[in-house]
Amino acid sequence: MEEAELSGVAAAPGSGTGEFHHFLVGFGRGAAGAMLFGMPMLMTMELWHLGFYIERYRLLLLLIVNIPLLVILADRIGFERTSTWREAFRDAAIAYGLGIVMSATILVLLGDIKLHMPFSEMLGKTAIQSVPASIGALLGRSQLGGQAGGNGDSDKDDPKGEEADQGKEGNAVPNELSISYSRELFLMAVGALFLSLNVAPTEEIILIAYKMTPWHALATIVISIAIMHGFVYAVAFKGTHEMPGETPRWHAFFRFTLPGYLVAMLISLYVLWTFGRLDDSAPMQMLISAIVLSFPGAIGAAAARLIL
Repeated sequence: MEEAELSGVAAAPGSGTGEFHHFLVGFGRGAAGAMLFGMPMLMTMELWHLGFYIERYRLLLLLIVNIPLLVILADRIGFERTSTWREAFRDAAIAYGLGIVMSATILVLLGDIKLHMPFSEMLGKTAIQSVPASIGALLGRSQLGGQAGGNGDSDKDDPKGEEADQGKEGNAVPNELSISYSRELFLMAVGALFLSLNVAPTEEIILIAYKMTPWHALATIVISIAIMHGFVYAVAFKGTHEMPGETPRWHAFFRFTLPGYLVAMLISLYVLWTFGRLDDSAPMQMLISAIVLSFPGAIGAAAARLIL
């Protein structure tokens, strides 16, 4: 009886052993998330070529932008519940490391990285793939998490999630409401970036934009916004947001959906510029290309609000 009690104490979530086990579980989920969410780009030919010829200052900027994005995301859904920015930065660094290792390993496995290649090419291919893989590593906790090992690792018990929910329900002070709103926009940016990175390098984006007329572009904007709003407020997906009865219908549309679409549009322009898809293009063609990419970007932004 005493041995069982001692065993229970040793494995308690608050003990060193329990915390280490909990961290290892999160680490494993991160590796699985990096592989699962990064696989579409790891098996995309255009990304292999981009790693070779992309201008290095654009790639460097993308890698730098990814750092604060991972830190803030880690504070929201890191491998463990974080209470300080130092812990969030640690989780972000682990996620980035996992993204690099998993990307390099899979590219070697697929034969896209070989020893005879120039080091700059190997580095470029791994670096560009590590961005979505590192985001996937952090998404591994929220999407692959659960009651693992009975340790109660559930997002339902996450005090940060409760605080965010209180902000959404209007029970928080104005400053907390502002933080909650900023968090919503940030999560939409992450979702838009993640999905845009998967399709922006493909030639189909440019081909579709070339074939579209301004009327097609306008229809795409309207449909993108409608789908984005429907995902979050109309369709009964898990995590669907319900508006209080006294809240006007237009409130969520103008407060979240339209700003979210603008965020997706800005992310699309940035990603297209990073991959050189806007070079030597007329302004109208740039805009239509961004509208085309904003279609999956808007869906990614809406999905992020539901699942993160």
